Amino acid sequence: MNSSAVIIGASGGIGGALEAALVEEGAFGVVHGFARSRGGAQHLDLLDEASIAAAAALVAKGPAPGLVIVATGVLHAEGHGPEKAARDLDAAWLAQVYAVNTIGPALVAKHFLPLMPKDGRAVFAALSARVGSISDNQVGGWYGYRASKAALNMMVRTLAIEERRRSSRAIVVALHPGTVDTELSKPFQGNVQAGRLFTPDRAAMQLLDVIEELKVPDSGKLFDYEGKEVAF
Repeated sequence: MNSSAVIIGASGGIGGALEAALVEEGAFGVVHGFARSRGGAQHLDLLDEASIAAAAALVAKGPAPGLVIVATGVLHAEGHGPEKAARDLDAAWLAQVYAVNTIGPALVAKHFLPLMPKDGRAVFAALSARVGSISDNQVGGWYGYRASKAALNMMVRTLAIEERRRSSRAIVVALHPGTVDTELSKPFQGNVQAGRLFTPDRAAMQLLDVIEELKVPDSGKLFDYEGKEVAF
């Protein structure tokens, strides 16, 4: 109860479920939920570093965060979806996808990792995706989403190396939540295997179970919702 938890993207399906689950569990003295759609002190826009810094400053006033989860991501928007072929690539959309999926979480780490305790277990986790695995890519397509998540995985690996120098017990990981019944996956749920489309509540509990089992040597890696390592 002497530490806090932070959820970035708490207005999303997975982020909201994570926030609710952590509040219900009561393992942390304070649970901070931030999102672009929230107002006041809970507002955080990944495209605005000043808002990230302001959220970090608010958290810094209370117990040190022992858990920070970045539960954000973009796959499609009005007029844009995953690219099926190179002819579909659009520079502005690629920049938007990278800004949300890679740069935003990296800036969250920039401002929040220094707040996490140097002594004791602390976990920083960012939601990634199996399709961001370069070695696992056998079908192509989805250029921007794949590449931005692969870049996020590299950010996580690099952050983990640096953070290890500050705290020997720090754990920095990427997590693949599976296909979750949210707005992000809704247009693409038709091909999901039976039993593999998770509710946000179930996804949140699975992710928290994985986080609970993480060990220091796991830092810098990508794990799926079953706790299995996914190769970069």
